[in-house]
Amino acid sequence: MRAAVFPSPGACDIVERETPLPAERQALVRVQASGLCGTDLHIYRGQFPAKFPLIAGHEFAGIVEDIGSGVTHLRTGDHITIDPNLHCGTCRPCRRGLTHLCRNLSAIGVTLAGGFSTHCLVPARQAYKVPKDMPFDVAAMAEPLACCLHGIERARIRPGDVVALIGAGMIGLLLLQLALLRGASVVIVSELSPEKRARALKLGASQVVDPQTQDLAKVVKDATENLGADVVIECVGSEATAQQVVELVGDGGTVLFFGVAPPEAQITVNPYDIYRREITITGSFTNPFTHAPALALLASGRLQVADLISHHLPLEELLTGLELLESGQATKIMIEPR
Repeated sequence: MRAAVFPSPGACDIVERETPLPAERQALVRVQASGLCGTDLHIYRGQFPAKFPLIAGHEFAGIVEDIGSGVTHLRTGDHITIDPNLHCGTCRPCRRGLTHLCRNLSAIGVTLAGGFSTHCLVPARQAYKVPKDMPFDVAAMAEPLACCLHGIERARIRPGDVVALIGAGMIGLLLLQLALLRGASVVIVSELSPEKRARALKLGASQVVDPQTQDLAKVVKDATENLGADVVIECVGSEATAQQVVELVGDGGTVLFFGVAPPEAQITVNPYDIYRREITITGSFTNPFTHAPALALLASGRLQVADLISHHLPLEELLTGLELLESGQATKIMIEPR
């Protein structure tokens, strides 16, 4: 098998390795499409906890090539996607139903070998079958969509709500569509890139804002009779945008931090303002029990997903993909290690 290995932060080698054999309750997947995301870039830069040397890639789809003993829900030839997150089941968060907050959480493509490889060995229980007519690049979007589904649940959007969304990358564009499906009457999107602003309008945004030339707070207040948005979603992950969100939300509203800010980032909030206006501030981490709903939603065709994939690259051009991602020139990059 061929794999892209990060031997240490800032390095990437394409190597040949022996294709592994599945042990009990494992499946061997021949990877067909593996999404490149911001977490992969952070891992490559040494800015995210990971276990080196590492084959990254946690958003992938492929074909079951072999199965180990004890696997009953899969057959060779099945088309599948992978939920990469593995919990212990015995720590206190796990036993309270918060498996995504497991104190011993591990993940395929972060602490275990992932999908930037022609083959990947996975626990069979993490595999979800997909319809054979679903393109592999679309199926690989199940993991980020599952994360977005958890986020949209945390945002508590109600029919008729006004939503302000900061950031129209791939995640922002998924959240935009989900907000509309939840019944948002107005979605205002702030985004630096003119191409991404245009895409947001095409996908149903009520209004787009260029934060370099427009005052987002004024736009939101003008759209809400000076009341503020019912829900504000931050999906950039910068300190500047994180600081901005509380001034955008209206009384009784919800602020969702979805973007991954640097661990050292700090913002200032007024506790009295939070108390008096009953503002809810919440976060969203990974995809607890949302992978199957994400696949069902992809199969329904109610989301525009394929058009969000801007690049398809072979495994050997993974570094090019990382550069495109860092430059902001890509919406979603699929690595196809065939």
